[in-house]
Order: sequence, then C-alpha cells, then structure tokens
Amino acid sequence: MTHQLNINNTLFFIILVSSILISSRCANSESTIYDVLKSHGLPKGLLPKGVKDFSFDDSGRFEVHLDEACNAKFENELHYDQNISGNLSYGEINGLSGISAQDLFLWFDVKEIRVDVPSSGLIYFDVGFVSKQFSLSSFETPRDCLAVQSVDLQLYSDSTLPTQPAYNKVLSVCVCVCVCVCVCQHMVCDFTKKS
Repeated sequence: MTHQLNINNTLFFIILVSSILISSRCANSESTIYDVLKSHGLPKGLLPKGVKDFSFDDSGRFEVHLDEACNAKFENELHYDQNISGNLSYGEINGLSGISAQDLFLWFDVKEIRVDVPSSGLIYFDVGFVSKQFSLSSFETPRDCLAVQSVDLQLYSDSTLPTQPAYNKVLSVCVCVCVCVCVCQHMVCDFTKKS
C-alpha cells in the first residue's frame, strides 16, 4: 500500500511539474514583439503589422525579421529593412539598425527611439545629428507596410551628410544668388518706371 502511495505521489509530482513547464513555455511562445515593446514602455506601432519572427534576450537585445523590406506612413514615412535589431530598455531602443525615417525627400537611419516622459505624448527619433519628435499616439497600433526594394532609398547617415563648413559655403552662395536676383529685379523695375 505504501509502495502504491509513493508511486501515485511520484506520478502526481511529475505531472504537476510537467504541466507547469508546458504552460510556462506556451505563455512565452504566445508573447509577441508588440507585447515586448509595450512592457518596455514603448508603443506597439513602432514595428509594422504582422511581425512573427523575432528574438529577444535577457540583456534587451532584440532582432526582428520581416518577410520583405517595407514602408509605412506615419507623420513621416518609415522604412523597415528585412532585418531590424537593437537594444531595448524601458522607454528606449538604442543601437538600432534597420529603420529609416524620411524627412522632406531624404532618408535618414534611425539610431535611437525613446519616450522620455510618457505623459508628454511625444516620442523621439534620433538620426545621429538631430532628434525629431512625433506624436506618441501615431504609433499606438502597428501599421500596414508596403513592400519596397531597399535600393530604392537614398539613405543619409552622419558620414554622408555635408560637413558644417561645406554646408555654410552652400548657404552663403544661395544667399548671394538671392541678393543678386533681388538687386537685378529692383534695377529692372526702376529702369521700366523711368522709361
């Protein structure tokens, strides 16, 4: 009888431990990258709809794999490479690669995304030399993403942008041209008035 009781207790213990392990494994497999973003104080819509393949480790390092590169429209347009990676901590992603933002007609690599104060309703995208702010509500839900070829983009990073002295020279030339055009226009107006 005691032998039967020990076997029953052992079986019960094995079944209990197995069910706990299986349920915890199922719970982990059901979490999505969107849940991971949300639990780190970031909006789910930072990544496009339909991400299924991702990895996330205890150090905060994540990788996302999309079926293909794509663009999504927010206040500005965002480009997502097929592979996206970065380091996730509460309210911020740094060391980011695989996301680019369009400003005017230029594309810039996004290096960091952060939410400093959630109640401010703002999210910041750092492209290396400047930080752009957007409405946090724009990123509440994942957006549809239109497939594109990565080579279609003319990306600018810190190394490809004109240096400050070069930029100042271009700006000086533009100002000189504008002044010359205004002076010439004024002279033509004066000449036509006298005629």
